[in-house]
Amino acid sequence: MEPQTCIELRDVTFAWPGEPALLDISRLTVSQGEKLFLKGASGSGKSTLLGLIAGVLSPRSGLISVLGQDQAQAGGSQRDHLRANRLGVIFQMFNLVPYLSVLQNVALPCRFSPDRARRVSENGGVNAEARRLLAQLGLHEPSLLSRSVSALSVGQQQRVAAARALIGQPDLVIADEPTSALDADSRDRFIALLNAQVEASGATLVFVSHDGGLAGQFDRALDLTTLNRAARRQRTD
Repeated sequence: MEPQTCIELRDVTFAWPGEPALLDISRLTVSQGEKLFLKGASGSGKSTLLGLIAGVLSPRSGLISVLGQDQAQAGGSQRDHLRANRLGVIFQMFNLVPYLSVLQNVALPCRFSPDRARRVSENGGVNAEARRLLAQLGLHEPSLLSRSVSALSVGQQQRVAAARALIGQPDLVIADEPTSALDADSRDRFIALLNAQVEASGATLVFVSHDGGLAGQFDRALDLTTLNRAARRQRTD
C-alpha cells in the first residue's frame, strides 16, 4: 500500500509585495510518517517554507496541501484550526511562555485545541500526558515541573518545547533549527528522542537545520538551496 501524503507542494512561489520571489518550488512531497531533514542555510527560504506549510503565510501561486487541506485556498480560520489541532511546531528560540511553569507550557496547546485535549484524555488527561512526554524526554524530576521555564538550561527548555509540540498527538511536527544552541552530544540525544516520539505516534517530522551532518539521522534529506529555484537564481546573479 502506498503511504499517504502529508505535505505536497506544486509550483509554489512566494514574494513580498514589490520584491523578487523568495521561494520557487516546483515539487515537494512528504509522506505521512516520514522523517524529512531539510538543510536550510541562511537565505535558502527555510523560514518562508515553514510559514507556508504551517499556514502562517500564503503563497503567490501554486498548491500547498497539508494533511489534505489546501493552505493556499483555505481561509485564515481554517489554517488556524489545522495548525492548532494537527500541527506541532518547535521554534528555533523555543517561544516558551516565561511566566508559566514547565507543566503549564507543555499543556498549553490543549487549552487552545479541544481536539488535542480529547486525544490526551485517553491517556489520563492533559497533565498526565504532559508528565509522560517530559519523562520520555528526560525531564522527570517532580520539582522541575512546577519551575518557571526561565529558570531552566537551554537544553531543558528545548525539551520542554518538544514536549509542547508533541502533546495531543499532532499529525505533523515541524522543527525549525531546534538544536542550534546545543553541543554535539546533547544535540544527538535530542534528535534520537524526538525521532522516537514521532515514530511512536506515527507523526510526520520536518526538521530544518543548517548542519548537513545531521542528515543521516532521518529517513530522507534535501538541500533547500537546491530545492528552491529562487535561491539558486540569487546565487548565480
